[in-house]
Amino acid sequence: MPVAQAPEEIKKLFEQYSENELMNADEFHKFLVEVQKEDEATIEDAQKIIDGCKNVNENGLHIEPMFRYLFGDDNSPQASNGVHHDMSAPLSRYFIFTGHNSYLTGNQLNSDCSDVPIINALKRGVRVIELDIWPNSDKDDVDVLHGGTLTAPVTFIKCLESIKEYAFVSSEFPVVITLEDHLTPDLQTKAAKMIIETFGDILFTPGHEALKEFPSPESLKKRIIISTKPPKEHAEAKEVKDEGNDLQNDEAGEEVAQENTEPSGTEPEQRKAPEYKRLIAIHAGKPKGGLDECLKLDSETVRRLSLSELELENAAQTHGGQIIRFTQRNMLRIYPKGIRVDSSNYNPMIAWTHGAQMVAFNMQGNDKHLWLMHGMFKANGRCGYVKKPDFLLDPDKIFDPQDMQPVRTTLKVTVYMGEGWYQDFDRTHFDPYSPPDFYANVGIAGVPEDKNMNKTDSVSDSWVPCWNQEFEFNITVPELALLLIEVHEHDISEQDDFAGQTCIPIPELKCGIRAVPLMDVKGDKYNNVKLLMRFEFINPP
Repeated sequence: MPVAQAPEEIKKLFEQYSENELMNADEFHKFLVEVQKEDEATIEDAQKIIDGCKNVNENGLHIEPMFRYLFGDDNSPQASNGVHHDMSAPLSRYFIFTGHNSYLTGNQLNSDCSDVPIINALKRGVRVIELDIWPNSDKDDVDVLHGGTLTAPVTFIKCLESIKEYAFVSSEFPVVITLEDHLTPDLQTKAAKMIIETFGDILFTPGHEALKEFPSPESLKKRIIISTKPPKEHAEAKEVKDEGNDLQNDEAGEEVAQENTEPSGTEPEQRKAPEYKRLIAIHAGKPKGGLDECLKLDSETVRRLSLSELELENAAQTHGGQIIRFTQRNMLRIYPKGIRVDSSNYNPMIAWTHGAQMVAFNMQGNDKHLWLMHGMFKANGRCGYVKKPDFLLDPDKIFDPQDMQPVRTTLKVTVYMGEGWYQDFDRTHFDPYSPPDFYANVGIAGVPEDKNMNKTDSVSDSWVPCWNQEFEFNITVPELALLLIEVHEHDISEQDDFAGQTCIPIPELKCGIRAVPLMDVKGDKYNNVKLLMRFEFINPP
């Protein structure tokens, strides 16, 4: 990129930190510390960067290689410090990257079921895979499909084998398989045999007793964990379904298993599949008696509760503190409402601000809420586990997301310019007759008080838009805040065209002038598209 296109602020900074149009290692080091806020950078680090730049004078950097460095791939906006959260706490103290109906290739009604989306999710870092298991058409084997729909099945064993092969390619921390079980006891026994034979020693099996506390991610590295309803609850499932109206169930079968095909006189004890039950490490279930019963604490056991997004929204209004207290020891899984047949997703912030660990998303979707999910789990080395902030874990002072909090920091964002669309898109992709008219949306997703979006002006007819606009965002809960960036192409006659997005967790956002790579709607990185931006945190006096 020619230096003529460098923003004026960068030209001024170069003049400030250079002498005779050259920036030597000492001067560049000072720039890294004072502008980029890289306090731990050394002169040797500065020299190494200079040595890695092209067309460098032996005495230092001209403005052109310095500008190229700032706009280069090595100048990331996110800290790259790997897994750095304490991973020795119980699983309940972490947000976990969670999939919903992980086997679906498309919509919830008639798309194919396959192991491919499971593989893709695991490669992206997803740590919770959901499988709906049903008897096959001959009632002698186990299939995975979305019950009551036209989705074409995939075999259970194929899904298990793919999970084993790809479980730890992106992260060594444990993978949880949540089973929505619609099997007869004999097929539960068969499913248990498949699970044992597939995973062998990497399967975490606590035995017959329910866990009194969840193990830590650190202790469960490279282990597979099964979570579902214990078989003894299936006999009571229909009764639970008929209890009260305060727990609307938007997805038939999500929490209530289909009735088994055995005679009605069968005793519950005879319906159990002991081998299957022994494999269940995280017990799931929705007790009778409404929300108060669901959220009741038991000092002797821990468990998993599932609520739909609508159930959570309602419960947050009436039982917010109870939900947070419940999630300090137990697991809470949230799933999309049943009418999301297009595999869209919901706002995950309500769930995260109430401590829900498993916020289950349709990973085959491509909506804005999924970008937030990707952003959250870019944190902590992309390992799929993010430690919940301390205020969600304090039993003595329960956090209320609706409370007015003091401003903890102000983020100042400067959007300088963007490039790369000319290389990654066809010339007529945005407009068949002229160059595109790009604008950027920049904002914060977080607790209600922090939610805020701003928009730059549209730059007409340019593949390399220069905005040079500045925004400020007050943030009250930075631990749960995400920076969302989108670029669109303004279209007068039709809907504006999408041109890239990214989402970065605020706790890992680096200060200074940074090259921000953009992703497509699915969350995959473009080859060349990026923005040049500056980030500064201003703490209140």
